[in-house]
Amino acid sequence: MTLVSGIATYAIVWWLTLFVVLPFGIVTQEEVGDVEEGSAPSAPVKPQIIRKVLITTAVSALIFGAVYWFLEHSGVGLDDLPFAPTFDEKY
Repeated sequence: MTLVSGIATYAIVWWLTLFVVLPFGIVTQEEVGDVEEGSAPSAPVKPQIIRKVLITTAVSALIFGAVYWFLEHSGVGLDDLPFAPTFDEKY
């Protein structure tokens, strides 16, 4: 895996992991019973974004490590994917 494909793969894994982690631990204003005027009742009371970014970074590093290990030790590469376009032909 080249550096550029590694960075791109990590970025994709990081964003996917973020969207999985974001809903955990959310308590809405409606559940607490204190809806601030001008906001949606489903708005979170304390979103804890920094904590979720740190958890996302740790989990995505583990997932990326597993993907990297698999790609390096299995002999399968990103070029072996069947849906990847080939640019050898000239039109």
